[in-house]
Amino acid sequence: MFHHVTVLKEESVEGLHIKPDGVYVDCTMGGAGHSALIASKLGPEGLLIALDQDDVALANAQTVLAPYLDRVAIIKSNFREIELVLRGVPKAMKDGKPQVDGILFDLGVSSPQLDDGDRGFSYNHDAELDMRMDRDTLLTAKTIVNEWPADKIAKVLFEYGEEKFSRRIASVIVEAREKKTIETTGELVELIKEGIPAAARRTGGHPAKRSFQALRIAVNDELGAFEEALQQSLNCLAPQGRIAVITFHSLEDRICKQFFVKNVEKCTCPPAFPMCVCEKVGDLKLVTRKPILPSEHELEVNQRARSAKLRIAEKL
Repeated sequence: MFHHVTVLKEESVEGLHIKPDGVYVDCTMGGAGHSALIASKLGPEGLLIALDQDDVALANAQTVLAPYLDRVAIIKSNFREIELVLRGVPKAMKDGKPQVDGILFDLGVSSPQLDDGDRGFSYNHDAELDMRMDRDTLLTAKTIVNEWPADKIAKVLFEYGEEKFSRRIASVIVEAREKKTIETTGELVELIKEGIPAAARRTGGHPAKRSFQALRIAVNDELGAFEEALQQSLNCLAPQGRIAVITFHSLEDRICKQFFVKNVEKCTCPPAFPMCVCEKVGDLKLVTRKPILPSEHELEVNQRARSAKLRIAEKL
């Protein structure tokens, strides 16, 4: 069963200002928690387009969203294809281009993917090294650790996992794979531990956490997909349409924050000017100046929510 605890659910859906006849996109359907709440606020004229690339999530959504299937379109797609997907949905089109009222991103790996030991996402389950969100793609974590050169592995671990022992870990991995292929998450965890000094292993949570995050991001090109999807989302929003983004680590949050800042309205006139003459208008206004964080209650119920941040912006 696809159990899922949805993080910042009420806050993110409330931030989208759901109109009963509006058109909305859930780019990361997962366990369909956000999708169900959005769909419950829509009338018969409204539409939710729910995207996911995980076949298990797509099958589960048919059950979770069963009461709302008259106003929900469940589509298998990576969210980096959002503009293409919307062009195939007549209700999302206006004047020859996609124009939707709200877009939601709940980034990262879903709880069910982590909890399913066979998927290879978790350092707590011994399983085949996989980590693909979409099982139809070719690149797996096993390919990276067994075939990529040490400097490229180290770069992935450092840039995507902020792992300061990335070179040591990469060196241990390359040395080990010369003797035998690294097949499982359990084998990889032991090699990562070997690459981290004993004193450092005793602090800061599980020693493999950062490396597993980094490999998952690389396998699924998560940051590249997110950057592309953000730009497309801005193009696809109707005026006064909103975009809500829930991130779980600093790399995603930085991309979101920088994108919002870059596209926010900016007047460059000197402060002494009585009125604006530069006419430099941005595309977005921030709905939340600072990110919304999970409540104490939510943290008690779901420990995985502790690093979540919600940012919301509105198209001008």
